[in-house]
Amino acid sequence: MPRPSPFGSRAVMNSYKVALLQRVVQNLGSILTIISFGMSTKFITRVAIVGATGRIGGAFAQSLLQTGQHTVTALTREDSQGKLPDGVQAARVNYDDEHSLIKALNGQHLLVITLSVRAPEDLHGRITAAAGKAGVPYIVPNAYGYPIGPDSGKDADPIRKITLSRINEAQNGVSSSLILPCGFWYEWSLACGEQWFGFTIKDRKVTFFDDGARILSVSTWDQCGRALAALVSLPESGSTPALADFKNKEVRINSFRVSQRDMLDSLHRVLGTTDSDWEISHQSVAKRLADGAEELAKGDFKGFAKMLYGSVFSPTNEMGDFAGTMELANDILGLPKEELDEATQRVVDMVAGGWSPFPGM
Repeated sequence: MPRPSPFGSRAVMNSYKVALLQRVVQNLGSILTIISFGMSTKFITRVAIVGATGRIGGAFAQSLLQTGQHTVTALTREDSQGKLPDGVQAARVNYDDEHSLIKALNGQHLLVITLSVRAPEDLHGRITAAAGKAGVPYIVPNAYGYPIGPDSGKDADPIRKITLSRINEAQNGVSSSLILPCGFWYEWSLACGEQWFGFTIKDRKVTFFDDGARILSVSTWDQCGRALAALVSLPESGSTPALADFKNKEVRINSFRVSQRDMLDSLHRVLGTTDSDWEISHQSVAKRLADGAEELAKGDFKGFAKMLYGSVFSPTNEMGDFAGTMELANDILGLPKEELDEATQRVVDMVAGGWSPFPGM
């Protein structure tokens, strides 16, 4: 008498085989991606970007496409009306559905995350978890500000805690992180208004924090784009420089080391103005931080900007001018030296054109 099958009837056994085969097929992209990146001298060619319709995400996408080595896929919401850069492929996803994210990320070599400050707090973690399940080897987390520093794990600063959390989420056991500290984005911060770098260009007003002489390391959007494109154009392993050299490490880059005074002088050169044409006031960093905390407690988001920028302008922040004290990757990545006044001219043009950092708000 034949022994009973542990699967029951033949029909049930066949159904089990079909289900198993479907699971293998669904995960084939992840399996092949992991295998291929276990081999030496491979290059990243397939890049997925979250937020490619934004300014920094768009700069990343355009620079990657200009190399001619990368296929760029933008993960976009199913109802998104944003315009993608030419040449970028769209993958419509439901960010609340992990299977939708995994499907879009299967076979990708690199995931770049850029998120709005208005994004749900848990979205970054959900995206990185899906990337791990899809077998994505590298993730650039949404951590583009200032370097963490050796003692930041003990720091009570909530911004640094968020940054550390995002980096840890990217290092999910399958994926490795590529961290790109670049300082504040120069164009954004100068154009946004008084709560950011202290400037209201349209009204010719500036608030200097303390004496306005504190130097910060900052970057343009284009420099960030060039840095990412150069980084992921390196071979995955082999002789230095290779992508593996930067695995789970900071890749620090910058455009300028500038103070508020330097920014105002650049605006003078671009606009043909002098100090007498501007209303210049001063505020201590301590007062600015206190005002920002009070405004944020009342639900005013601009208070967050005051706190964020005030904390970096603080004399006690050792990371604010990281380009003056830490090793940079600019030379390794072949990044050009930029002209401050050219970047300032772009800001002036943005403001004159009615640019808004938060359309619809």
